[in-house]
Amino acid sequence: MSKLDVKLIALDLDDTLLNDNRQIDDGNVEALRECAKRGIYVVLCSGRAEDAILPFVRRLDIAGTEAGRYLVAINGCSIFDMHQRQQIFCRKVEPEILQRTNEIAESYGFCSEVYTPSTIYYPEYNEWTRLDVDLCGLKGVEDSNYKERLKEGYTKMLVPGEPEKLLKLQDELRAEFGERAVIFTSKPYFLEILPPNCGKGEAIQWLAHHIGIDEKTTMAFGDSMNDESMIRMCGYGVAMCNGLDAIKNIADFVTEKSNNESGIGDFLLKNVL
Repeated sequence: MSKLDVKLIALDLDDTLLNDNRQIDDGNVEALRECAKRGIYVVLCSGRAEDAILPFVRRLDIAGTEAGRYLVAINGCSIFDMHQRQQIFCRKVEPEILQRTNEIAESYGFCSEVYTPSTIYYPEYNEWTRLDVDLCGLKGVEDSNYKERLKEGYTKMLVPGEPEKLLKLQDELRAEFGERAVIFTSKPYFLEILPPNCGKGEAIQWLAHHIGIDEKTTMAFGDSMNDESMIRMCGYGVAMCNGLDAIKNIADFVTEKSNNESGIGDFLLKNVL
């Protein structure tokens, strides 16, 4: 098989680039460094905020190169240029939607959270907020003026909690807001509320235009529903073999190896490098 023409590779983190210990295997690191050396943009593309992605940027050690300068955060709501040290793309959820979501979440007994690049804010600390803070690696702050804070608008609100109740909340929020917000579960116990028309796929399309490359030469790796837009919208969508069937069904390719077996590096060596 001839090699694929790829100019940009977008990479989900959890269960995709990261193994189950939340680390990047050597095989993935070596292949991605070789891609960057050949001038292929390597873009980490996560639901995490910017500061929570940086440890993985450091592990790849390509941020000083042109090919490693960008990262996509908050599921596509933010694009950060590490050379300019600034956000070059940002979308926020309307304050009214944040306030109403918090109100409905409270009626279910849930506690919502909002994100900045470095901090998670919430009205009270509980077992679910602790889980999110531990997973993200961001600073968590209990804010007594949380409801007032929501008036500013944020790139992302998250409601953590029991999966079955979250699905009911998801249905209620989708019915109320329609196309004014994107609402989905990124993990069974995390419900995310994001701005409309702003997924990982839309962010990668914007970035491709920004750096002047054809969308058809973009490639995305993912495993879950928050990767759906980039798997669908990039020129080459690659699902992890350990990913959801729904993602495998829309992908152009499925890796032969899992996230615990350097599945990305294996695929790149066979099909790109």
